Amino acid sequence: MQKSEKIDARAVKHSLLKPDFMRHYRRKFFLPILLLIASNGIAADYEKGFNAYSEGDYATALAEWRPLAEQGDANGQFGLGLLYANGWGVDLNDDEALKWYGFAANQGHGEAAYNLGVMNANGWGVPQSDEGAFKWYSIAAEGGFTTAQTSLGKMYAIGFGAPLDTVQAHMWYNVAAMLDDYNAVYERDELQRMMSAEDIAKAVDLAKAWIANFKSAQEQ
Repeated sequence: MQKSEKIDARAVKHSLLKPDFMRHYRRKFFLPILLLIASNGIAADYEKGFNAYSEGDYATALAEWRPLAEQGDANGQFGLGLLYANGWGVDLNDDEALKWYGFAANQGHGEAAYNLGVMNANGWGVPQSDEGAFKWYSIAAEGGFTTAQTSLGKMYAIGFGAPLDTVQAHMWYNVAAMLDDYNAVYERDELQRMMSAEDIAKAVDLAKAWIANFKSAQEQ
């Protein structure tokens, strides 16, 4: 079975999760962020691999990213995990994807942590675990990755893999919205129609405090 088929099946079964770590999503968002934290030489190598990846030249992307990954570069590790997770330029191998995502996530790579959550949610390479998904989404969310924040909000909103907590759900939706995630705006506004004014106020205060702490940490 191809990975895209797995994603479709899981998306129908559990629409709260957003397991879209396919290439169109990555092409649009992840390169500028990653290059901000890479040294010039590594960034140049990574960008060369990314440009090849964007053109569907996965063999070149693999050739550029593997040495970076083996040298301990989190961006290269994430890229290698992405290739293995989708079978691009390599045989699809969930064990290898988990390994390389894990290395990157342990270095604070938010998208890698999110993708580990997706793999736990779907049971790809690991036993299916909503608790495992919640763990990795939480790590990615705390790191500022908005897709994980929205997924975490959905889990809290319906008590799926997490305690039912509309205040926490609203907070995470609002955090993601304040970081310009438009999907989160819709989810937040729909949820607050079912919340009391008191609970909304609590959630808003939590979101503001989280954003303030996040921005302060980034400035250090």
